[in-house]
Amino acid sequence: MNHYDVFNGDADGICALQQLRLTNPIESVLITGVKREVDLLRRVPNEAGSNVTVLDVSLDKNRKDLERLLLAGACVRYFDHHFAGDIPRHRRLETYIETLPDKGTSLLIDQYLNGRQRAWAVVGTFGDNFDAAARRAAVPLGLADDDLMRLRELGIYLNYNGYGLTVEDLHFAPDDLYRKLRPYTDPLVFAAEDPAFAALRDGYAEDMASARAIAAQFDDVSHRLFILPPEPWARRASGVLANELAQAAPDKAHAVLTSLPASGFLVSVRAPLSRPDGADALCRQFPSGGGRKAAAGINDLPEERYDAFAKAFRQAF
Repeated sequence: MNHYDVFNGDADGICALQQLRLTNPIESVLITGVKREVDLLRRVPNEAGSNVTVLDVSLDKNRKDLERLLLAGACVRYFDHHFAGDIPRHRRLETYIETLPDKGTSLLIDQYLNGRQRAWAVVGTFGDNFDAAARRAAVPLGLADDDLMRLRELGIYLNYNGYGLTVEDLHFAPDDLYRKLRPYTDPLVFAAEDPAFAALRDGYAEDMASARAIAAQFDDVSHRLFILPPEPWARRASGVLANELAQAAPDKAHAVLTSLPASGFLVSVRAPLSRPDGADALCRQFPSGGGRKAAAGINDLPEERYDAFAKAFRQAF
């Protein structure tokens, strides 16, 4: 009987799985991808009696395949904080889904495990740009300021690694990156000892230097919008740039559009941190859009819809 671990390839998904498997170590088939690849359940085969754990991907985006797997006889445990729509009821489905604006899947797993792997929950929460929530969660750990900052850096770097059009854009495939983390019960030891940390740190520094040099298309009292070029570094930096901008100007909404190689844009939207709501509703107005209240995106915004998006962005916040 196979077990499948299906998880988002960003910091929140990876750190959620890290917590689970440190607590309950099993051999499983790993199914993941770039951060924007969220229809991951389509890659799980029909197997009666199989067990499937799903972490940090929208139920709404995976509804048909969830129903398919349940019909085939699988048992599914689902943890997520994105828009879910109507949640099915089934005797072989357990759901742990909350859509609070500052609670990611790492904190859902932390709650499920009664804080047994809290440091990794803090890393994932920092990676999802929930700084205040991460700091609150870290209080019982009694960390020195430098150590807390190192956990924040690690979360940012793990999240940064998930952004790209394809896995080839990334420094590490998300399943390989998870395997590098898996032996470490303490994320501070990973940051100190594993060469992957330095590789992510250096890649992040180089890509973000390029991204920070891009001027805003418009910047008013409530909104900022940027357009990045169709380059791998831009695709890698797009989401963490949006997070950084949101932290620096918490009363503004931000949109970072990355030009795709053929045409159109990859879009990252951040609601103002002071009112973290509405990003998902905005992005769901466009095909391939989705996400959560505080942060959402559109996988392929056609160029001819740019004006419509810019208008909707200004109206939403």
